[in-house]
Amino acid sequence: MRDEASLPVAPVKGAAGTALAHDSARKHVTGSALYTDDLPELPGTLHAHVLPSPRPHARILRMDASAARAAPGVHAVLTAADVPGEVDIGPVFPGDPVLAPGLVECVGQAVAAVAAETIEQARAAAALIVVEYEDLPAILTAEEALAAGSFLSPPGVMRIGDAAAGIAAAPRRLAGTFSIGGQDHFYLEGQVAYAQPREDGDLLVYSSTQHPSEVQHLVAKVLGKPDAQVTVEVRRMGGGFGGKETQPALIACIASLLADATGRPVKYRMDRDDDMTMTGKRHDFLVRYEVGFDERGRILGIVLDLAARCGMSADLSNAVVDRAMFHADNAYFLGNAVVTGHRCKTNTVSNTAFRGFGGPQGMAAIEYVVDEIARSIGRDPLDVRWVNLYGRSDRNVTHYHQRVTDNILPELLDELETSSGYRFRRAEIDAFNAGHAVLKKGLALTPVKFGISFTATHLNQAGALVHVYADGSVQLNHGGTEMGQGVYVKVAQLVASEFQIDLERIRITATTTGKVPNTSPTAASSGTDLNGAAAIDAVRQIRNRMILFLAEHYRTAPERVVFRDNRVLVAGEALTFAQACRLCYMNRVHLSAAGFYRTPKIWWDPKEARGRPFLYYAYGAAATEVLVDTLTGEYRFVRADILHDCGTSINPAIDTGQVEGGYVQGLGWLTIEELWWDAGGRLRTHAPSTYKIPTGRDVPIDLRVRLVANQPNRERVVHRSKAVGEPPLMLGIGGWLALKDAVAAVGGHRLPVHLDAPATPERVLLACEDLRRRIPAASAPAGPAMDR
Repeated sequence: MRDEASLPVAPVKGAAGTALAHDSARKHVTGSALYTDDLPELPGTLHAHVLPSPRPHARILRMDASAARAAPGVHAVLTAADVPGEVDIGPVFPGDPVLAPGLVECVGQAVAAVAAETIEQARAAAALIVVEYEDLPAILTAEEALAAGSFLSPPGVMRIGDAAAGIAAAPRRLAGTFSIGGQDHFYLEGQVAYAQPREDGDLLVYSSTQHPSEVQHLVAKVLGKPDAQVTVEVRRMGGGFGGKETQPALIACIASLLADATGRPVKYRMDRDDDMTMTGKRHDFLVRYEVGFDERGRILGIVLDLAARCGMSADLSNAVVDRAMFHADNAYFLGNAVVTGHRCKTNTVSNTAFRGFGGPQGMAAIEYVVDEIARSIGRDPLDVRWVNLYGRSDRNVTHYHQRVTDNILPELLDELETSSGYRFRRAEIDAFNAGHAVLKKGLALTPVKFGISFTATHLNQAGALVHVYADGSVQLNHGGTEMGQGVYVKVAQLVASEFQIDLERIRITATTTGKVPNTSPTAASSGTDLNGAAAIDAVRQIRNRMILFLAEHYRTAPERVVFRDNRVLVAGEALTFAQACRLCYMNRVHLSAAGFYRTPKIWWDPKEARGRPFLYYAYGAAATEVLVDTLTGEYRFVRADILHDCGTSINPAIDTGQVEGGYVQGLGWLTIEELWWDAGGRLRTHAPSTYKIPTGRDVPIDLRVRLVANQPNRERVVHRSKAVGEPPLMLGIGGWLALKDAVAAVGGHRLPVHLDAPATPERVLLACEDLRRRIPAASAPAGPAMDR
């Protein structure tokens, strides 16, 4: 008799490695996907609105809500004094009151909350609340905070070698300052929560959140209830990008407080203007550097200061700035380095998580410095990148003392340099620029090395719940939340592979704290790694129980029970998966399991600023070309070649989409998405009319995206894949530096160019005009001066 284990594997439909559409793709395009605001409203549902602070920093002297309470349709008006539990809902550190308890610290801070029969009545009532303020001095920028010594926590420092000695001994040195702007998440579905009272004081909260467990905990905290009395559920979000990690807690807590006060369901759906004004953004950074290097551009010593505008409270800023510091090397060996991170306290909305979580800012900083080095010595920036690239056997220790053991950038960069025709196109662009006085082209090829794991070690865990029914159908639940990135379908594909059944047998269910408790946020690009591994653990528990029973039932060895192609092969018989499940059920075999996973190997010592915070790195590179009209500052990205590392992809279609979307979002951040506050601390770019996100016209005309082939993850991660949610965003850094390259061509690459991000058309025009002022027309160079 043939050994069942030796039979050829027939791939099941939808198994890991298959390129499939998103599980909700058809619903998305037909409008049938249900989001939180689409859920049927229960009879008696009330609608919430919040009165925001109009002042950046002020003491509340008096508040009179009597007129609001008497307004038509109003059922409740709450202030901080009405909160039955704790007022502070800071996710990690205190400082985030759900309603201002007497002091406001930014424009948009919630002061009072109203519940009424309609949203119009709630808004009208909120406008009737009278508040008297006493203005206090306000700090609005990172520069002001640095000058005033206004910080949320002490600075963090990471160091390796002797930076001062390296700089002093270097034959060449540079120093400078530049700024990197923030970014609004601009998720298509805004912030929303729907709180429904249940019997015995329990509460069910539908929340558009990446972190259901945190929402559960904070709702229970403000209500003065145990976590077990609050259940939070989310089937899908219409985008998150980090903006729904901590920020949804405020919305859910306000809806829950009003529901608790009235005994009726309450929905709080933010208007887009309120959403953009009241919720945090990507941190903007002020970067200061001093660097020493040799004639080839190799960095011999560097001091890098990263100052983040964090806003009124800590939120996640400590960890965000940490990750910016971790990624201040990007792909480069910094043998003598000091990297300092400042968390600046300002009277602006608390900035928060955003795709990359500080990593993009750190990487943008070092890429700008490398570009400055190259231009100062007349070399192609790509050559200077090659000179500084991490090595394999040496030059492979980061400034936080983790050894880079999985470096594939040499092969990846070489492949992209060749496939994109970088050298040929560089020569073509130089010739084009020499022959055109107004239109200038720019080109940049930049790498990405992004660490994967939560830097808060305890968050690197996940749970899952798998039910197998007697008919062979499977229900899957886990702590990952779906925001369009495809975590649901990818985890389901892993389950299909483990059971060797078609994907259509697996039912994906909404994420809920009632099934899987104590979940980590779906963030840090780890959703599939963590939840996929937990789901596999659950599947293997069930499968092993089935194997042991079937082996005993058929009087054979367990190794002769094999799951293959929707069947279970045992002792010469082939049972369908459904038949095997029915047989196990009839013989009282437990077909349900809770799985768990914790990431191995990682550790971090914050006092010593050393350890292994990341399990592995994801790599990538992009070559971006731009065409600039130097008389208007307008530009168009004409081509981008991208090569990105997903290990052995679980779903190449989903992963390619993530690379495309991440790249374009990164382009938007560094080029056209500008946040602007006035002198009164009011955000003036708070709607699509004033805040521009990328459109189809902003995508490169010729966009070429490939995934790295034959490079499985060297760590034992699910399917030997790699995380893909955040790393592609940093591919957009090349777009910013391509613009800088085009601007430099105005002066023939002979003079330094300063170009802060976002490099809006206005900033590009000003940079061009600055060069023209510094180079008289009569002495302007006729051709390229840079050694290509």
